[in-house]
Amino acid sequence: MTAASGSQNQEPVSTRETGRLGGSRRESRVLLSDAAQPRNPISTAQIETVASRSVGIFGVVFGLQTLSPMFSQLNNLHPTWADGMNIAVFGGIVVVALATMIKVLVRATTAMFAIVYLLALIAWPFAVVDVTAFANEKPWLWYLCTVATACAAIAFRLLLASVYTIVVPLVYGILRTLPAGGNVDLALASLDAVYAIILGEVVLIIITMLRQAALAVDVAQSAALRRYAVAVRQHATEVERVQVDSIVHDSVLTTLLSAASARTPQEKELAASMAHDAIDRLDAAGAIAPGDERIVTLGRLGRRIRAAAEAFSAPFAIVTRNVEEHSLPIQAAEAIYSATVQAMVNSMQHAGGEEMHVNRTLTLSGTDGGGCTVVIADTGAGFDEHRIPTGRLGLRVSIHERVANAGGTVRVHSRVGEGTRIVIVWPVASNAPDPVVSRLSNDEKPVLGFDDQQENEEEAGT
Repeated sequence: MTAASGSQNQEPVSTRETGRLGGSRRESRVLLSDAAQPRNPISTAQIETVASRSVGIFGVVFGLQTLSPMFSQLNNLHPTWADGMNIAVFGGIVVVALATMIKVLVRATTAMFAIVYLLALIAWPFAVVDVTAFANEKPWLWYLCTVATACAAIAFRLLLASVYTIVVPLVYGILRTLPAGGNVDLALASLDAVYAIILGEVVLIIITMLRQAALAVDVAQSAALRRYAVAVRQHATEVERVQVDSIVHDSVLTTLLSAASARTPQEKELAASMAHDAIDRLDAAGAIAPGDERIVTLGRLGRRIRAAAEAFSAPFAIVTRNVEEHSLPIQAAEAIYSATVQAMVNSMQHAGGEEMHVNRTLTLSGTDGGGCTVVIADTGAGFDEHRIPTGRLGLRVSIHERVANAGGTVRVHSRVGEGTRIVIVWPVASNAPDPVVSRLSNDEKPVLGFDDQQENEEEAGT
């Protein structure tokens, strides 16, 4: 009787929409947008950007340093060959720098410069006019050898880049033994070549290690994101299950029990009224769609709770504080209202009858943080929460889980023979664990950038 009376006094809170109770896909999309989103950790794309831009800047710096020896050797080269090499090499450096800055055709431009530099080394003997001028100085191409091997590390696959890093210094070493390269002895040419190979291999190793580390992070992040998506869907399913269980317990089950025990015409009429109300509640279950952002005042919520309480056969002393200055989302308001009504129903059913002279109170207060607190208390029989069978849904589903899914929390204080006090608090503390993130393992949270929340959970646990 009390459950039916309470539900008959509910105020309509929204017009019916096309959405109904089975909207788990829509719920998943809402939860994906509302749940804590993972931060972007280091990735292959970021490493490629950093490495390529470093090579671009590195090339410009070395190119500027090479201008002086290039101009000093310009008169010793054939004008046509000199102009061609200068345009190709220094123009290639500029193009690589621009491409890396705007992140367009990076691999193509770095590959182009690596090839142009190798061709310039091969063409050097044909460009030299006065071989005696290089007896005491190196060809200016030497100063750009590391830039070329770094570009190869960016542009080519590991095997090809490794071959290039060895071949180009060897070609330069051979050039140094020729008259056009200074006609130095083999030992000195070998030292230059080995030095260039070492520098090139160091750059290649660094870039390769960074790429492999970033790839490992990307793989781990992809796996964790898939797990995160599964967790979101599981949470959406859990939310829907709680909604269904709550409606079944609050309306359908109560109606069936009332109908089964109806004996008099008045009881049968009440059971029929309760059945009609249960059908209305089931039909209107999807009226408030997930993601509905409407706001209701705490005062309106208080009036709805007061109307439901006045319908019970035993009175509740109701106190409201600071309700007109506060408001809350309609989803939270509906959850708090339903949980409060269920708590009052439980008190009427289990606290004791008129012979026990049970005092019942309900306090609704607005809090400083923009939330609210509802306290339902009685001086009745009390109970041991840990001894409640798992099949009983009134406290676990209709109160605890319903409020938790709306972003709040419930505390139950009760002892056998000492009454019961149920405290509903909305919203939950900001350091409370996210219900979706809590489904992830401790290894997956840092990959998705949830390590800060993990630390907060650990601190809260201590």
